[in-house]
Amino acid sequence: MYGLDGHVAIVTGAAAGIGRAIALRLAQEGCRVGLFDLDGAGAEATADMVRAPGGTAAVAIGSVAVRDDVARGLERFERDLGSTDIMVNNAGILRAAPVAELTEKAWRDTFAVNVDGVLFWCQAVLPGMLARRQGVIVNMASFAGKKGQATLSAYCATKFAVIGFTQSLALEVAEHGIRVNAVCPGIIVNTGMRDEIEGYNAEHGRPDVAQRTQAIPMQRAGEPEDVARVVAFLASAEAGYMTGQAINVTGGLWTT
Repeated sequence: MYGLDGHVAIVTGAAAGIGRAIALRLAQEGCRVGLFDLDGAGAEATADMVRAPGGTAAVAIGSVAVRDDVARGLERFERDLGSTDIMVNNAGILRAAPVAELTEKAWRDTFAVNVDGVLFWCQAVLPGMLARRQGVIVNMASFAGKKGQATLSAYCATKFAVIGFTQSLALEVAEHGIRVNAVCPGIIVNTGMRDEIEGYNAEHGRPDVAQRTQAIPMQRAGEPEDVARVVAFLASAEAGYMTGQAINVTGGLWTT
């Protein structure tokens, strides 16, 4: 355990998949957890899972890409849970298409959620963190933010952006006691995004997850809990001298 008792953590995209796993792990570590998602039913289901063993959770419904939704969500969480200690920007979407067929809407939607959403939540929580001279931000990037992939140009571009944003923000706030890191998952199963990718791959004759797993040195795909464990570590004092990093969680598929 990482000694996070009494901390307040906000997790975006917390209704399912990686976001749900992160919320549950942080709750196990003793955090009071704010769950933000467009999927209210899914977020409430995550909240029930947090509360079942005695944890504390609050839910706010909204889009990370809408600044007013973010402001309302933060107000709700800080009213019900207290000041934010840990911000996990996990929400994300993926739109697969060759560049020649990629629509402007798909491009802009991907940037709105994956990049604007990170900016809006960071801008929302930073004033309080700066005033208290403490805080942790963990941004969800991807190994696709380190290596381009065919038909995923918009997604890759956003995740490259998240890594650059993370590095820049980390340098800005390090002297104020705030740490900012990114996590870069590889092939993670049991998520809605993986289901979407698998559907696209099947439709276009691309390798499925079982075939791609053969290229992973650890010979298995990742689970949401694999990512959640790394987020919990980065949120803790055990990672107290780490900032500006982009940590791979890929089973060895990507190592730089």
